[in-house]
Amino acid sequence: MRTIRLTLAQALLKFLDNQYVEIDGKEIKFVKGVMGIFGHGNVTGIGQALEQDKDGLPFIQGKNEQGMVHAAAAFAKQKNRLQIFACTTSIGPGALNMVTAAATATVNRIPVLLLPGDIFASRQPDPVLQQIEIPGDYTLSANDAFRPVSKYWDRISRPEQLMTAAVNAMRVLTDPVETGAVTLCLPQDVQAEAYDYPASFFRKRIHLIERRELTERTKARAAELILRKEKPLLVVGGGVHYSLATQDVIAFAEAFQIPVVETQAGKSAVPWDHPLNLGAIGVTGSLAANRAAKEADLIIGVGTRFSDFTTASKYAFQHEKVEFLAINVSPLDAIKLDATAVLADAKKALNSLQAELTQKEYKSSYEDAQIQALRKEWEEEVDRLYSEERSEGLSQTRVLGEINRALGEGDVIVCAAGSLPGDLHRLWRSKLPRTYHMEYGFSCMGYEVAGALGIKLANPEQEVYALVGDGSFVMLHSELLTSIQEGQKINVLLFDNHGFQCIHNLQRENGSEGFGNEFRKRSAETGRLNGDFLSIDFAAYAGALGVKTYRASTLSELQEALKAVKKEKGSTLIDIKVLPGTNTHGYESWWQVGVAEVSTSEKVQRAYAEMQSKIDQVKGRM
Repeated sequence: MRTIRLTLAQALLKFLDNQYVEIDGKEIKFVKGVMGIFGHGNVTGIGQALEQDKDGLPFIQGKNEQGMVHAAAAFAKQKNRLQIFACTTSIGPGALNMVTAAATATVNRIPVLLLPGDIFASRQPDPVLQQIEIPGDYTLSANDAFRPVSKYWDRISRPEQLMTAAVNAMRVLTDPVETGAVTLCLPQDVQAEAYDYPASFFRKRIHLIERRELTERTKARAAELILRKEKPLLVVGGGVHYSLATQDVIAFAEAFQIPVVETQAGKSAVPWDHPLNLGAIGVTGSLAANRAAKEADLIIGVGTRFSDFTTASKYAFQHEKVEFLAINVSPLDAIKLDATAVLADAKKALNSLQAELTQKEYKSSYEDAQIQALRKEWEEEVDRLYSEERSEGLSQTRVLGEINRALGEGDVIVCAAGSLPGDLHRLWRSKLPRTYHMEYGFSCMGYEVAGALGIKLANPEQEVYALVGDGSFVMLHSELLTSIQEGQKINVLLFDNHGFQCIHNLQRENGSEGFGNEFRKRSAETGRLNGDFLSIDFAAYAGALGVKTYRASTLSELQEALKAVKKEKGSTLIDIKVLPGTNTHGYESWWQVGVAEVSTSEKVQRAYAEMQSKIDQVKGRM
């Protein structure tokens, strides 16, 4: 048997450089490169291997460990999970900074490979710098924090263990059901240890992403359910994108006159102006979609995990005989809401069911005029919000309208947290698939700027815009500097509304007067954070990094800035001053949050009573 003597780190990189996936006969190199920040836990291991292998995987220098993993996750999501970056860090704080981003990837079912450095396996330098000592279990390290947020976790304490660990990592990373964060903990001494690896370990490996077929028995059950329903509703989730089934879901809807609604992850699968598209569903849904959902007697979920925002905390679907059909490759998602589970690839299932239902001459009972009336009413509402004028300044919905009109059909927007996701889900008009990139499984503040970089790396020919609130921007924006370093232009549209206004609104909607969420000075009179607003010049802030910046507090300034950023060759930021509280609110939807059962405030007491009445309505639903 021919062997190659390499360190563990060298062997790992050589292995990753030879991994491919294949879907529908198309072969794709799976690992695009490595993102990393070096420290004493990885610089002389993986760092040395990357420096030595000049023709291997390219290296991108991150600026914050959480941020670079967000960028890697956004890259993988934009690539429909067919290509990834690996991320390497030092031990201790460098590794732990990735935990939040690992959870974000796992919740969203996005593959990322995390390679945190770990404490010495030999235990000779003990305790090493940045080591956490657990007196009751000396096998634990900071990296054990990754266990609950990883779909596969391993600690490689001997160089030969890499062979099974690496293959298992690929098993999970390329699995449409089990994918998420994969963590391989690499003790810093073992990274540099050599082993005679079999040459076969480094052969080109092609991992087949096979489409799960719809069985005849399941097809019959699904068809029987649809055939006895008059008003089905298609709920399009992110799985439609990952299955490359956007055209298939449109064809299915058209064949049987079934209206379509979209989750945050599914949005842009169907053009906004398609005659059957009623828009966003659920807590952040449109009036058209939420009204249709209340009357539907069958909900057909395609590639959705039916989160509480999609179901409006199970309040959205109110027909007394409503049933659920879930097309999904994941058994966990397919059984939610006590649905009839269709365990199959979205494309395969839709095509097979369409043929079956066409043969049975099925049609829904929807009249075209009924669907178009819902669409027309909602389009007029969006037009109103997009054209809203306020004498005191710019409303958030007006700013979104100007941006939506200014951007090209192929430009990509990215968002994750705050009040913007709700407005974008309801109002944004997407024409092409994969131009709406929302991380809303974890709604992780700080994803936006890093995510824009990941998207740009995935689609360098497209303009990418991060729509981010001031609260989220302050929390994490470090990869803006990486975008400059890499020559990857991203555009940051910063909505400065003086704080965490999304949660401020949530407080007030549930009886509070508002507390602790706005960026205000501490008042000398009250001792609380209810003084004047902080004045922050975000344009100057970003300009110091080398970003081309613009300021907009009027409509004309915003319009000119949007035109100008298109002409720039490098990264840009527009500091947009937005009136607080000018976002959209619920359209016949509801979101269950815990309201205080006991309070001295009459407003809170009323909010609690209203919450209980809604809970009573959904009580007992699975």
